[in-house]
This record gives sequence, structure tokens and C-alpha cells, in this order.
Amino acid sequence: MARCAGIEPCTLVMDLEGTDGRERGEDDTAFEKQSALFALAVSDIVLINMWCHDIGREQAANKPLLKTVFQVMMRLFSPRKTTLMFVIRDKTRTPLENLEPVLREDIQKIWDSVPKPEAHKETRLSEFFNVEVVALSSYEEKEEQFKEQVASLRQRFFHSIAPGGLAGDRRGVVPASGFSFSAQEIWKVIKENKDLDLPAHKVMVATVRCEEIANEKYGSFVANEKWCQMEEAVESGPVSGFGKKLSAILNISLSEYDAEAIYFDEGVRSAKQKQLEEKLLQLVQPAHQSMLGHIRSGTLEKFKEAFDKALNAGEGFSLAAQTCTQSYVAQFDEWCADAVIEQANWDTSKVRDKLRRDIDAHVASVHAAKLSELTSSFEAKLNAALSGPVEALLDGANSETWSAIKKLLLRETESAVAGFCNAIFGFDMDEQSKDKLIASLENYGRGVIEAKAREESGRVLIRMKDRFSMLFSHDSDSMPRIWTGKEDIRAITKTARSASLKLLSVMAAIRLDDDVDNIETTLSSALMDAKNNAAVKDRSIIPFDPLASNSWEKIPSTRTLITPVQCKSLWRQFKTETEYTVTQAISAQEAHKRNNNWLPPPWAIVALLVLGFNEFMTLLRNPLYLGVIFVGFLLVKALWVQLDISGEFRNGALPGLLSLSSKFVPTIMNLLKRLAEEGQKPATADPQRNATKSFQNGSSSFSDSSSSASSGVTSPKQETEYSNTLKDD
Repeated sequence: MARCAGIEPCTLVMDLEGTDGRERGEDDTAFEKQSALFALAVSDIVLINMWCHDIGREQAANKPLLKTVFQVMMRLFSPRKTTLMFVIRDKTRTPLENLEPVLREDIQKIWDSVPKPEAHKETRLSEFFNVEVVALSSYEEKEEQFKEQVASLRQRFFHSIAPGGLAGDRRGVVPASGFSFSAQEIWKVIKENKDLDLPAHKVMVATVRCEEIANEKYGSFVANEKWCQMEEAVESGPVSGFGKKLSAILNISLSEYDAEAIYFDEGVRSAKQKQLEEKLLQLVQPAHQSMLGHIRSGTLEKFKEAFDKALNAGEGFSLAAQTCTQSYVAQFDEWCADAVIEQANWDTSKVRDKLRRDIDAHVASVHAAKLSELTSSFEAKLNAALSGPVEALLDGANSETWSAIKKLLLRETESAVAGFCNAIFGFDMDEQSKDKLIASLENYGRGVIEAKAREESGRVLIRMKDRFSMLFSHDSDSMPRIWTGKEDIRAITKTARSASLKLLSVMAAIRLDDDVDNIETTLSSALMDAKNNAAVKDRSIIPFDPLASNSWEKIPSTRTLITPVQCKSLWRQFKTETEYTVTQAISAQEAHKRNNNWLPPPWAIVALLVLGFNEFMTLLRNPLYLGVIFVGFLLVKALWVQLDISGEFRNGALPGLLSLSSKFVPTIMNLLKRLAEEGQKPATADPQRNATKSFQNGSSSFSDSSSSASSGVTSPKQETEYSNTLKDD
């Protein structure tokens, strides 16, 4: 085998042994058939040398061999024109025009006599073979003419694959890059005495070579610097022009594959190209998905920013959500179009749907947050509008308290609902959801009142005592009472307790509905009715206690604040804790009466006048006694003040006597010492005047002492009265 020198296109020449060559051995027809089949399988042009004298002979003209080859080719090969060029050697004087028809006729007879399969019953010889006949003169006799004829024959091999050339039919061609492998496989099949299936072999060769080319192009793409840079860049963020750049790189790889595999079987070439394209697309798909992920996340972030900005600008929620969603979904489609790979028909609808779900989820989240914020804001306003006034109304509880609370609740709830409806106008909510939110706000207002009522019910005892103290210790002008003895303590106590009981009945249950109850009547009859109390004291009567229950009549447990049993317990505790105040008032009243009755009884005054007439006359006749009595009075008054006798006896008689016994002698010594100091002072020029002045000073000092003593005597009583007043408060 050798390459033809100087012939274009590249042409390989393969020299086989002759059918009568000695190399094949004696009767070795197997190799003859093998070589003939091999030549027909791998060659586009087969030159058959024939001696001119053998034309017309049976064996010498290779008729048996041609018959066998034709039979195998029709059975195994698909129609593929192979040029059979019969070269007549040592041409005689017989013209070629006479020899050629004889040779063609013999070949046609061989074709007609060959058993044909059903598929080729009507197939003509021209569909399998292109028969050419040339003649060469004898080299020995006409060397120059022989060389000229050979040169002329050689010219026919130039551009043999062009249309009309010797090898113009290229249906079964094998590219040069696969010829070696193809020839080896063909000969291997022939040597193993297997049928030579040329089409299957062609497919096999094309499969191997196209796969090798595809692997090479795949490896080149993997190592492509531009692709590596894009793959690395897309991991951290979106790449501008991703689709166009990647499509260009893929086009280069696929074009290079087509250029190298163009001469192989079209079906195999296309299949392998498709496989290469799928492998390349599978390789770049993660990068494409990352790109779509970056586009989706970037679009979502921009949507969030634009949506928040629109809401902050005061745009309606539904309008802002719709406008921003349409805008950024359209922008996502544009960015996805920029990332589309021409060779891939990938559907981005899933990523688009994921973006829509993310946008819808964010809108729903913001919707819920905004509604929650608005609801919380109006609930806070409603709470502020109700808590303080409700507490004040419950503090001053009366028959109209719950009616006033209901009016307050209705007014503030209507105001809050109106403001809330205006605030959620832009949310484009359905009526059912809107009604649900409004009902929730109304229930919240009711809940605020109920919570405040329950809170205040826990302090009802303190409220009752405060109310009792206010009414008991203060008059109608809210001035502190002074228990002078003229007040009716029993009536005042009853009035104060009735007011406290009224407070307890108001706080016993929540009355926001229009239901009528008898709590106040029940409490009044059970706790304030004197006849009922008298009946209870009479052991012969078994009383019926309406408060011996855990529920009120016509009041459900959900609206009960203080049960009847708890009311009874609270009233008992209330009476116990206010009893001391009443007792103090009674004591203060009695003390006031005693302090105001300083004169003796009239009969005692008459007895003194009758029995003391002689002593009175004696004092009138001897005025000196009056001076002695006066001085004695001053001394006693001074001792009274110094010893604080009224203060000492305040804690009891025995403690007062013990204390006075220990202070009496030192006090006497003190008085004597002061008198001695006054007597030792130097006399002035007017002793009588000084003595008079001294006496006056002494008198004034005794008078001051007397005043202070008087204040000391009266002060504890006043202090006691004021103390009682404070305690009553």
C-alpha cells in the first residue's frame, strides 16, 4: 500500500496478488475470495488486470470469482457504486471497440446468473458497479505507447472524487482518519470467515471516530479559558451577556466537531453531535442554574426595595404590590432572555414560578405585618381610650356605671373602627376578611373593659374601705368630720356601708349586655337587711342564705367577677376592718361630751352655795386668805405643768402614779432652786419697785407657766380628737 505521488486528492493504492499467484498456494481459493472481498469493501476503484487472450474464457476471465463476489455483495452490501476498471493487458490488433462489448456482455451474464435475494431481484448491475474498460499495449513490444497509455490512465485519477470522476459515488466513503481502523476491522471479519456487513461496519467506524472527536471537543471545552472564567464568575454573581458568550463558546466546539466528522456516516455523526451537545449542556447547566438563581434573588431584592419604597410613599398596598410585581417579573424575563443559551431549550418557567411564589410570599408577609401593625396601633389607641375612663367609672361605681361604660365602649369602638377601615382601604381586602378584622378590634375593646374590670375586682376590698372612709369621715362638703356628739354615727355608718355594698354589687359581674340581674338586691337583702340578720340570730329559724353559691342568677360564669361566696367573705372582712373606725368615732364623741361638761351638776352648785356660805364670808372678811389661795393655785399650776400630770395619766392610772412618784421630788427641788436664785439677785435703788417688779415677773412667769400648763392640759385632748379624725379618714 502506498500513496500516489502527485495525485490530488490524496489517493492510496493497494496491490493485491493475482488470482493465479503462486503465493496463495495450491487450490487456496479462500484467500482469493478474501482478498477480492477486501478490495471491494475498502476501495472506491478496483482495477482488474486481464490478458487480452483470456477474454471469452471461463476460468481465465475470473468469471467464477466475479460470480461469488457479486453474490456476496448483493446479499450483504447495500447499493454502493464501486468502479470496476478492467485493464486489458497486451492488447492485440483487435480493436477495443470489439473487445469491450464482449467483456461487458460476459459481466452482465455473470450478474444475471447470480442468485439474488428478494430485495435485489430487479436491481441492475449499474446500481452496484460502474464498469470501465481500458486497454494497454504490450510493454515488451510497444514500450513507448504503453507508457503513454499508462500516463493517460493516470490522468483519470486526478480529482477522481469530483462529480463524474472515477470515484464519484461517495455514499460508502470512510474518512481518512478512520481508514486504518476500518481496514483492520474489515480484514478481521473476513479472516474470521464472517459475512462482511459493510453498512454495519461503516456505522461502527463512524461511531468510534465520532466519539473520539466528540471527547476531544468536550475536553477542549472543559479547558477553555473563557468558559472557566465564566464558570468561576457566575458562582459569585450574575454575568452580563452570559447567554451570548456561552452560546458562542459552545458553537465553536460544535463547529469544530462538524468540521472533523463531516465525512463519517451522517446518522452516526448527528447522533454523536447530539450526545456531545447534551454533554456540553449538562456541563454548563449548573452555571446556567446559578445564573438564573442570581437573577431570581436579585430581582426579589429589588422588588422588596421598590415595594417598601412605594408603601413608604403612601401608595395603596394592593396597587403597589400589583405594580411592582408586574414590573419586576417582566424585568426577570428580560434578564432570563439575556441568559438563554441558543443550543439549549431549557424552560425557565420553574424559576419564574419560584420567583412569583417568593414575591407572593413576601407580599403576604408584608400584608400580614402591616395589618398586624395597624391592628396593634388601633388596639393600643382603643386601650388608652378605654382603660383610664373605665377605671375612673369603676372607682366611682353607681347604678349608672355599666351603662356609662357601654356608651363609652360603643363610642370609642365606632371611632376606632372608622379609623381602621380608612387605614386598610388600600389593602383591597374581601368583605369577609375585613369583617373579621373589625370584629377582632371590637372584641379587643370589649376585652380591654373585661380585663380592667377583673383587675379592679381584685382591689374591690380596698375600694370599699376607701369609699367607706370617705363617706364616714367626711361630711357632704368633703370636710373632715369633728365628732361633737351631735352626729348620728349609726346612720352615717349605714350610709357608708350601703355605698360600699353598692360598689361591691357593681364589681360583682360584667354587664356589657342588656341582661337584667338581681345582684344588688340579693346583696342588700343578705348583708344589709336588719330583719334578715335578726332571723339569722334566732336559732329557731333555719335561714336561707342566697350567697351560699358560686354563681349568680342570670349571670354566666364567663361574666362573673366575684362569686356570691366571695362577696360574703369580702363583706365580712370589710366589716371587720372598718369596725375600728366606727369604734374610734364613738369614743371620740364620748370624749368630746366629757370634755365639754366641766361644770358640776346644778344640785352640786346649790349645795356648795348653801354649805359654803360661812367659808365664803370668811374669805370676804380676810382678803389675805385670797392671796394665799392664789399663790397656792399658782404653785399647784406650776407643778401640774412641770410634771405633765395629764400626759402621765394618759397611759393609765398605775403607770401615771409610778412616773409622778419618781419625778415629784426633783420637780419640787427645781422650783425651790429657781426661787432661791430669784431671791439672791442684787437689790436695785428702788427695792420696793424691784420687789414689785420681781413679784410681777414672778406673776408673769407663773402666768406663762399657767398658760403653757393650760395648753399642755388641753393639747392632748385636741391631739386625740385630730388623731381620731385621721384614723376615721
